[in-house]
Amino acid sequence: MPDIETEADIRLLVDSFYDAVNQDELLSAVFNGFAHVDWARHLPVMYDFWSSVLLGTSRYKGRPFAKHIPLPVGAAHFQRWLQLFFQTVDAHFRGPKAEDTKARALSIASMFEHRLTQRSPLSLL
Repeated sequence: MPDIETEADIRLLVDSFYDAVNQDELLSAVFNGFAHVDWARHLPVMYDFWSSVLLGTSRYKGRPFAKHIPLPVGAAHFQRWLQLFFQTVDAHFRGPKAEDTKARALSIASMFEHRLTQRSPLSLL
């Protein structure tokens, strides 16, 4: 299996992952039921995000955390997100960049989970 090296690899990763999210009862309820994600707009943003993170393209200019604040998510959501993400990476890629991708996803998910589930009224100021 190839490693993650190109924009086509990023697209395969993102598209395959969000296909799994959309089929997952727990996560689909958040993405589609609560957030009503516009996938035609969201997927290109995710291509830019992961291209910036993994390939150093600097295309992503957003602030991802703020958009997640209103979501009704807990530890189970983050665990499932990571499980699907790791499964997606492992199904398509092997190599140092694939392992780095999983490490970065774990770091991102851990930070988001901590900030979203450990917040108090004072932390929102």
